[in-house]
Amino acid sequence: MKIILASASPRRKELLEKAGIEFETVVPETDETVTGSLNAEEAVVTIAKRKAQTVAAEYPGRLVLAADTVVALDGEILGKPLNKAQAAEMLRHLSGKTHSVYTGVCIAENREIRSFTQMTRVKFYDLTQDEIDAYVRTGEPIDKAGAYGIQGRGCLLVESIEGDYFNVVGLPVARVVRALKGRYKL
Repeated sequence: MKIILASASPRRKELLEKAGIEFETVVPETDETVTGSLNAEEAVVTIAKRKAQTVAAEYPGRLVLAADTVVALDGEILGKPLNKAQAAEMLRHLSGKTHSVYTGVCIAENREIRSFTQMTRVKFYDLTQDEIDAYVRTGEPIDKAGAYGIQGRGCLLVESIEGDYFNVVGLPVARVVRALKGRYKL
C-alpha cells in the first residue's frame, strides 16, 4: 500500500520519488501558524503533526508522512516571505551569517504518531545588494522558507553546509526512509 505524503511541496515529492518510495499526495488543509512561544524545533514538529493528523483522520489505516521546514537565525524563525521586499530583507539578514534549517517530520498511522526533527547549519556568503536584488527578481525566494532554495539558484548564496543537504531542500529523506523501515516495504 502506498504511503500518503501530506504536503503540497514539489521538492518533497521529488525527494521521495528519488528514494523509490511509492506514495500518493494529499494536500492537508491545516493552519500552519504557531504561537510565538515555540522555538523553531518545536514549531516544525507541531506543524508536521498537525498536517499528519489532519490527513490521517481522513484516511484511517493508512501511513501518513508530513513535514515542515523553517529557517532560524539567532532564534528568530524566518518563514516564507510574503513579497519581494520581505524576501530581500530576509536575505540581508542571512548575508554573511550561519543559520539553522529545521525540518519537523511526523509519521502517523491510526493513532500512533512518531515525529522527529533534523537540523542543518548553512553559512551564506556576504551578499551585495545587487546579488540580493538579482536573486529576488528570479521569483525563486517567494515560496521558500528563509527566502532561498538551495536546490535552485539559491545555491549561489551558500558558502558552506554542515549536515543533511536534503533537509535544507525540505525533507531529510535518508532519515525518513530509516524511520519507515518495518512499516513500509522498501
